[in-house]
Amino acid sequence: MTLKQRLSSHLNELYSAFTSARGREVGLFLLFLGISYIFWLLLTLNNEMQRDVDVPVAIYNVPDSVTVLSDIPASIKVSLRDKGSVFLRNKLSGTKTLRIDWPEYVGNTPDNTFRMTKAELAARMRENFAQSTQIQSLSPDSLRLNYTTAPGIRVPVLLDADMTAAPGFIINGPITMSADSVTMYAVQGLPSRIKSVKTQAVSRSNLSDTTHIVIRLMLIEGVKVVPSTITLTIPVEPLISRKQMAMVNVKNVPTNMGLLTFPSSVEVSYLIPMSDYNSEPFAVKAYVDYADVAKARTGKLPVVLSLLPQNYKNVSVEPDSVEYIVERHN
Repeated sequence: MTLKQRLSSHLNELYSAFTSARGREVGLFLLFLGISYIFWLLLTLNNEMQRDVDVPVAIYNVPDSVTVLSDIPASIKVSLRDKGSVFLRNKLSGTKTLRIDWPEYVGNTPDNTFRMTKAELAARMRENFAQSTQIQSLSPDSLRLNYTTAPGIRVPVLLDADMTAAPGFIINGPITMSADSVTMYAVQGLPSRIKSVKTQAVSRSNLSDTTHIVIRLMLIEGVKVVPSTITLTIPVEPLISRKQMAMVNVKNVPTNMGLLTFPSSVEVSYLIPMSDYNSEPFAVKAYVDYADVAKARTGKLPVVLSLLPQNYKNVSVEPDSVEYIVERHN
């Protein structure tokens, strides 16, 4: 059967279904349902209702020399009352941004404050809506922003962090910050007592991969910090097993004596970060102490390793003690 024939067959089936007695009943029901919905919609749109709208805020014409210390709200929540048809038109046209001209609300007072009173904010907000719309409330209902024209001061960031890796992993390298210093601003300039700023305390455990954490800096009253957050990077790697042989050396041997060990070398096992696995192995040294001969009761001397790099973990030696023979030299 061709595509045209299949389409024609489906159309005939649909026509038969709609023209049947059952189909006419369903169609009539849907028609009345649609008419009812239209009447309900008309009645609803003609009724008064209350809606909350978030109006975006944008402050423009701010001089380059000005740094605003207070947080500027991204939007103002406005509670409105009007007919449903007005709200529908507003929704279709979108909410306009409230644009505020900075110089218009900056006073000549020495306190460096931008002020927009409740009455001024409400008056400007009415311009964004139809004349019939009533403003019930605003949140915030006024704007008060502190600012400064004093230059910022650069101070170092002090990290307050406690990080531990999961078993089988290691923090291999220093924890780095996206910024090791920040700029601080205050109305009358930064107080001389402030020499640095700390991060908020952060703690993470069982880290099994390199981790990035965004952390806020500690708040200081009357001071703005730029940036107010930094990103920590904690380099985490898996640990891999590696082994190497080390010759057994004897220390503190008298000049007329000698000491032979069996075996003459031991196997040193340890875990190392994956990125260091192909690096040249550290020259591990193993020792036995001739002074331990006088205390030996089993015919063996304990093997002691030299100091190892910090990234060598879970170090073990096999065997951990060796047999020995003392020789006297003429």
